Amino acid sequence: MRLENKTAIITGGGGGIGRAAALKFSIEGAKVMVADYNESAGIETVNIIKAKGGNASFLLTDVTKPSDVESLVAKTVNTFGRLDILLNNAGIAHPENKLVNVEENEWRQVVDVCLNGVYHGLKYAIPVMTETGGSIINTASVAGIKGQKLLSAYSAAKSGVVSVTQTAAAEYGKYNIRVNAIAPGIIDTSMAGEWKRSHKWEALSTANALRRIGTPDEVANALLFLASDESSFITGITLVVDGGTLIGR
Repeated sequence: MRLENKTAIITGGGGGIGRAAALKFSIEGAKVMVADYNESAGIETVNIIKAKGGNASFLLTDVTKPSDVESLVAKTVNTFGRLDILLNNAGIAHPENKLVNVEENEWRQVVDVCLNGVYHGLKYAIPVMTETGGSIINTASVAGIKGQKLLSAYSAAKSGVVSVTQTAAAEYGKYNIRVNAIAPGIIDTSMAGEWKRSHKWEALSTANALRRIGTPDEVANALLFLASDESSFITGITLVVDGGTLIGR
């Protein structure tokens, strides 16, 4: 198994990409600490893992609160004895709007979860991982590589994730800590719900080179690669998982 004897933290593990990654990591042998702001969703992920014979635990976590993330790391080490993998995946978006019409509280909330949440994960996990090395993966977005209309706060936050990934990789590579990011395109998750309920969904479904929407499991496959020793000489990259959105159809 590709993650045998490893322990992983997954924030935003209650659904979507986070849940898919939690299940895949567990199947590959990892012990998984599922962290989420949604308690029922996080517990559901853990129950699914346990039903499949895996080892997982849940901790209610608000990634915008430094004390929550510090406790998350400590609880993981206390429960499983070590920390090898951190997936900083928790994220939110804001309703589509032109930049000047985005409410200040919406801007701050998106940046707080999507960017500051990643910072908190790095801040508290890295000191623990310097003892053993490991893999940190941050969830960015194609919107962080090429700014998207009507998603200014989300694009800005995810661009920051790409940048801080490179910085952390450069600073902590000497401790055998690899830090990478993924940049999903449009994936069929609850975050895409607003689009699915609108006329845009049909157009978005054919807007990339593969002419379809991606699945959480397809992103989880990329995450598994970056989490495993198969990517042992890869750090500081942002792996785009977008079906060819950036190049167009």
